[in-house]
Amino acid sequence: MSRILLKLSGEALAGDKKTGFDEETVKGVALQIKALVDDGIQVGVVIGGGNFWRGRSSENMDRTKADQIGMLATIMNCIYVSEICRSVGLMTAILTPFECGSFTKLFSKDRANKYFGKNMVVFFAGGTGHPYFSTDTGVVLRAIEVEADSILLAKAIDGVYDDDPRKNPNAKRFDEVSIDEVIEKNLQVVDMTASILARDNKMPMLVFSLNEENSIVNTMKGKFNGTKVTV
Repeated sequence: MSRILLKLSGEALAGDKKTGFDEETVKGVALQIKALVDDGIQVGVVIGGGNFWRGRSSENMDRTKADQIGMLATIMNCIYVSEICRSVGLMTAILTPFECGSFTKLFSKDRANKYFGKNMVVFFAGGTGHPYFSTDTGVVLRAIEVEADSILLAKAIDGVYDDDPRKNPNAKRFDEVSIDEVIEKNLQVVDMTASILARDNKMPMLVFSLNEENSIVNTMKGKFNGTKVTV
């Protein structure tokens, strides 16, 4: 693979703190991204906002406003992780689907490709820019637009299960599963909108735990411990 889109769980970046950032965790991720870039791989990054805000879990707010707060949470995450990446020697850029002052640049495929061509890590923040769409949909959409070879989903759990492993200790993990089966059984690798978008555009995904040592690098080197979602 020459170009990948890495989806990072906001909750996983918080480590044991559950909210905010765990700097050692984020620095470890940055060093893994640097190893990929040093090997000539172009890396795009999308980060969820769950370490700050989950709009869908807010019951007493207008959904549009709740989702807008979630979009801003993803921008905060991208600014932070981008700076940690810069601290380990990477060049970065942050693109958003809406104007965000001087903090970011407005997304376009041409601009993203220009940055990839300069060996920059490109952060796609702000989701799709619209309410009712999650960062799952955002990562699949951007992966399709920039013609990534695959999406790497670095989560707080180590793959795709037939049930929630945090609630059911007998849940079984899939080593490989088709996107059709994901949709049919509602396995929630990503949300349904994102799953259908991935299926229709033949975008494969690799799902693994961010908490395992060097899991991002190992995934790219074929030492994969997770679930392959095929198309």
